[in-house]
Amino acid sequence: MKPETSGFFEKVYDVVRQIPYGRVTSYGAIAKYLGAAKSARIVGYAMNGSHGKNVPAHRVVNRKGLLTGKHHFEGTNLMQQLLENEGIEVIENQIQNFEALYWDPVKEL
Repeated sequence: MKPETSGFFEKVYDVVRQIPYGRVTSYGAIAKYLGAAKSARIVGYAMNGSHGKNVPAHRVVNRKGLLTGKHHFEGTNLMQQLLENEGIEVIENQIQNFEALYWDPVKEL
C-alpha cells in the first residue's frame, strides 16, 4: 500500500468514526468531503481494511442505500445485523427510509 493511500485511509476512518449511531452515509459522500469526489471506490477499499480499527464501517453504504460491502464482514448478515441493532431497517440489502437516515459529512462536519 502506498503511504499516501494509507494517509487517505486514516482520513476516511476519522470521518466514519463521526457518523452518528443510527445514521448512514455513502462512500461517495466521504470521498467528496475529503476533496476526492471521484474516489468512492478507494473509500470502499478503506472500509474493507478497517476491521479491527474501531471504525463503524457498517454505517457506510452505496449512494442508493444498498449494503454493497456486506460480503467484507464476517458471517453472512453481520453488516445488516449491526445496522438493525441501531434501529435501521434493512430489506433485501436495502436500507429503508434511506433519505431520512442519511448523514452527509459535507453538511454535518
